[in-house]
Amino acid sequence: MAQLSQHKTTKKIGVLNLQGAVSEHLNALTNIANVLAVAVKDAVQLADLDGLVIPGGESTAISRLINQNNLTLVIKQMALQGKGIFGTCAGLVLCGSSTPQNEVEQLKLIDISVERNGFGRQINSFETTLDIAPIGKQIPAIFIRAPYIVKAGDQVKQLAFVDNHCVMAQQDNVLVCSFHPELTSDNRIIQYFVNCCCS
Repeated sequence: MAQLSQHKTTKKIGVLNLQGAVSEHLNALTNIANVLAVAVKDAVQLADLDGLVIPGGESTAISRLINQNNLTLVIKQMALQGKGIFGTCAGLVLCGSSTPQNEVEQLKLIDISVERNGFGRQINSFETTLDIAPIGKQIPAIFIRAPYIVKAGDQVKQLAFVDNHCVMAQQDNVLVCSFHPELTSDNRIIQYFVNCCCS
């Protein structure tokens, strides 16, 4: 009797390797089955990805480096093609559509307005747990100089809140969060993102 195919498609997920928590995201992705995690920093490397993580770091620095490396249009094209994009912390700021601080050139991949460092500076960092309806309950979340979402468009699903501030959202294939899922041993959010990536 012919067996059904046992092969699972490996998804190639890139982590934008310009500045920030690159190695932490790569390590988290390697713990997900059927994922090939790679650091990427130029347009050629982005071309054959199934998904892209824009990690936390310094949003102004990452924004400047995206421009210097001519990646803005390539990343926008990835999103238009339905490939998964995941912005964490500074990545959330960069994926957003507006922010009061105009020194960051945003990618406008998701219809949200963002307050940078909304929860305060490094000294105000904190940990909590979140119930995220499509993912699970009691998910650990680490907030470090974290932004939050001030306003979300009608097409945006707001997934998690802290003190009435939205800290995780999704619009189609673009997922963003204010916190650092890569810094915990709980891989449910990373797995959820991988599941959202086409292959």
